[in-house]
Amino acid sequence: MISELLRKIFKKTPKRNKEQGTALERYRKSFIHAVEGIIYCLKYEHNMIIIVVATIVVTICGFLFQIHPFEWLFVITMCGTISACEMINSSMEAAIDLATSTIHPLAKIAKDTASSATLILCITSVIGACIIFIPKIIEMIGV
Repeated sequence: MISELLRKIFKKTPKRNKEQGTALERYRKSFIHAVEGIIYCLKYEHNMIIIVVATIVVTICGFLFQIHPFEWLFVITMCGTISACEMINSSMEAAIDLATSTIHPLAKIAKDTASSATLILCITSVIGACIIFIPKIIEMIGV
């Protein structure tokens, strides 16, 4: 099933030629498609909204608690990585749904393990956020 899908994809993939525009035009189109992917995820993937809200909250907390540059690196890296992982998860789910309309145990494994990658990143980031913010909260309340 998957090998058939791969054959179809690679058989129909057009070769790049000068008729498709200059390199700059191709980069522009590629950028527009990437933005469309972000917009799609924000509109239709409920977990992306949770990730965006968490990113906003953590960013506000970072400014309020004046975290150090290395802590900012962790926060920015984790927020970006989780967002990217969720988008990869969504694309894998869409590709699996395209490949098969029947419920298949291997499709379930693929979908479940892809989503578990995002979950693991989220758990890791919560642990890191606790390490960064709990001491600052304790210091602020004077315990």
